[in-house]
Amino acid sequence: MRTEPIAVSILTGFLGSGKTTLLNRLLKDPALKNTAVVINEFGEVGIDHLLVEQSGDGVIELSDGCLCCTVRGELVDTLADLVDRMQTGRIAALDRIVIETTGLADPVPVLQSVMGHPALMHALRLDGVIALVDAVNGAATLTAHEEARRQVAVADRIVLSKTDLSDDTSDLLARLRALNPNAEIVDGADRASAKLIACGLYDPATKTADVARWLGHDHHDHHHAHDHSHDHDHSHHDPRIRTFSLVHDKPVSWSTIEMFLDLLRSTQGEQLLRMKGIIEIAEDPERPLVIHGVQKLLHPPARLPSWPDEQRGTRLVLITYDLPEDYVQRLFGAFVGKPALDAPDRAAMTENPLAIAGFRAR
Repeated sequence: MRTEPIAVSILTGFLGSGKTTLLNRLLKDPALKNTAVVINEFGEVGIDHLLVEQSGDGVIELSDGCLCCTVRGELVDTLADLVDRMQTGRIAALDRIVIETTGLADPVPVLQSVMGHPALMHALRLDGVIALVDAVNGAATLTAHEEARRQVAVADRIVLSKTDLSDDTSDLLARLRALNPNAEIVDGADRASAKLIACGLYDPATKTADVARWLGHDHHDHHHAHDHSHDHDHSHHDPRIRTFSLVHDKPVSWSTIEMFLDLLRSTQGEQLLRMKGIIEIAEDPERPLVIHGVQKLLHPPARLPSWPDEQRGTRLVLITYDLPEDYVQRLFGAFVGKPALDAPDRAAMTENPLAIAGFRAR
């Protein structure tokens, strides 16, 4: 019986960005043999050459050993059925599930399905969100469609497609970086293997944790075009979507973090597109706590056996929509004791932490 959660990768990207083409290339990698691919409608994905047989109920066996599932109803039902088939021995054990969203999909509800369902949250773990962006039409798409901007904003890795058809991607790269400063950006033509979708906290090959990469603070292996500098400001294109970090260099009690997260999610949950972080808990400082959330949902926290690097404390990365960074920073400071508030505000909140619910940035 499998005890470790199955890694889930979400492949998103606007219409025409090349998700099907990339998926075809990925499925040829032997490293993805024990993978299930979940798509919205089978007819939208041109992988007919990989078919072996239709085994019923939307589960299709592919010639490379993968499974392909169609989502004609709720995504949760499809995922639960896959887990049940695996646990009852009707299909082979899975190492990974790849969910391909439709081009017009907002990926946040997909994240909620993976992370928030009681029957799935212990069987599955989100490994990462991969967003495809068309190098030719990507800039115009980002300007015209909010769904495309949200796809980029919540991604762990951004894959540029059709770069061979574009002479200059510098402006598009600057736009992507303004939307998501922490995501790794790669050229899809340069990296079309199973490693492309492995972007979560754990390295499957070594089972070690690379926190810097997971939080998006390690940029030394990014696309070479990142070395270009730009004097013009692209942030005005997407002022409602922002990414920022909350940092505290001392241990904090779990109750403090729990109250902060509960208050932030209950009052501002709709504006939290994604949140992830690592925390030094005062009750057990040698074993960092890893948290991951989307809107009002918080996936069950996990413990690392030890610190993966010398940097301790709390590091939270938030991707938000219409949520002022100043408000969140001041709220966080009130809980962890940072001097981010005026003295009267700080005194009032110390006496009654729940009064912060009524606090608003000035």
